[in-house]
Amino acid sequence: MSERKFVTVPKSEVHMIPVPYIEEVPDSDYEQASEGAREAFRDMKFGVRIHWGLYSKWHLQNESWPFLKMPFDKKQEYQDLYKSFNPQKFDAQEWMRFFKRAGLKCFAFTTKHHEGFSLFDTKTKVKRRVNWMAEGGPQIEECDFAYSVMDSPFKRDVVRELCDAAREHDIKIDFYFSHPDWYDADFRPYVFHPLTVPDYEKLLTKEEMEEFDERFGDQKQVMVHALTDEEKQRMVLRHREQLVELLTNYGEIDMICLDMWLGVEVWPELKETIKLARKLQPDVMLRARGIGNYGDYYTPEGFIPGSKENTEMPWMVIYPLGESFSYESEANKHKGSPWVIKSLVDTVAKGGNFMVGIGPDEKGTWHPQAIKDLEEAGDWLEVNGEAIYETRERSGDLYKEGEHLRFTRTKDSRFIYAISMEWPGAFLEIKTVKPLEDSQIYLLGYNEALKWKVDEKNHLIIELPEEMQSPEKRPCKVAYAFKIQVEK
Repeated sequence: MSERKFVTVPKSEVHMIPVPYIEEVPDSDYEQASEGAREAFRDMKFGVRIHWGLYSKWHLQNESWPFLKMPFDKKQEYQDLYKSFNPQKFDAQEWMRFFKRAGLKCFAFTTKHHEGFSLFDTKTKVKRRVNWMAEGGPQIEECDFAYSVMDSPFKRDVVRELCDAAREHDIKIDFYFSHPDWYDADFRPYVFHPLTVPDYEKLLTKEEMEEFDERFGDQKQVMVHALTDEEKQRMVLRHREQLVELLTNYGEIDMICLDMWLGVEVWPELKETIKLARKLQPDVMLRARGIGNYGDYYTPEGFIPGSKENTEMPWMVIYPLGESFSYESEANKHKGSPWVIKSLVDTVAKGGNFMVGIGPDEKGTWHPQAIKDLEEAGDWLEVNGEAIYETRERSGDLYKEGEHLRFTRTKDSRFIYAISMEWPGAFLEIKTVKPLEDSQIYLLGYNEALKWKVDEKNHLIIELPEEMQSPEKRPCKVAYAFKIQVEK
């Protein structure tokens, strides 16, 4: 019997450190997504990550994380923001038209962030929540409440509208879903839940506890009674049922972007949830957060790896355009289209995908600067997309030369694309590419073949036309892609 082969998360991946209890080799009755699904993932290259929730009402940075540091009265006010959530300018079709103009091949959307507010029509119900302003201090109270967009004045299933529009525009779908839920008291004390329990040290890792002071500031967790078996099972079941809803009510889903984790005590139950998700949609690509090598891809966050990754597991950089993944209200804090383009090129050359993070405001609209930056990236991709989409990285360290030159290749290795981050001047010198004899080299966006030679050092020298030494005559403003045939 042949040995099962799994793609694995790098041991250096920081978000795997808090979950040492997850076995390195998945159970024998579990399979990751197929190689075909991984190949389709690698083909996408460029996506957008959308964080939207109650935090958008207050233009909070860092999504729902500021909730942890709020005083009790603000926590209660925040939880009640669903009563005024009414983004009347939300238009799923317009979102997808924008994404199409930007050259984006997929989008990730927050079906539910840590705050617990679901942006889809969940039929699950929260049975215990916190009344932060109860007499005598915060108290757990009974309820029977979905805490979803359907409870807001908006009363529209945002996730369904986005899925329907995405399929019309051939854009792949990625559901972000938070393992923890800070509204549901049954989820205590997992992953920085605002409630804690007397036996919390048995339920949390050392790494989690070390982070608490930073996450909570002066607002420490509120101590309540230990989680009963009934509460624990209710939490596991609701978490599972929400994932089942997302994988059965919205058609074929390409990716599930799981976030955080649920803790050592409920890992066996979470593992069964993941096995069920795999049965429901065998080729959905699951992010590895909180599930280790049961996942199919991982996401370096807020940085681009300094070199190629040493794993066969697909990866996608997630990086906010502004200061965080939620709505950025200040134009000058958007990083700009040159940053988007160069980050995309660098990531793809190293074998990954690049997902830029933006968030809409409380009305459901984008900041004009975010639109400008991404549409300019789309203009660049109109010219240079063949050097990005459906390409693969070169072997070893051949993905780059120096600081400003990156390479991609066609899947059949017949062509190499040399992408110069800066305008090279009169000549471009390349040390590691030898063109096919008598072949033609092109600058994408310029219709005439370029003159080239191989010099005495066996370096390729490409001559750039005089007319293009004027910036206004070049096919784009940043990152110039040269197409070089190397095989018949």
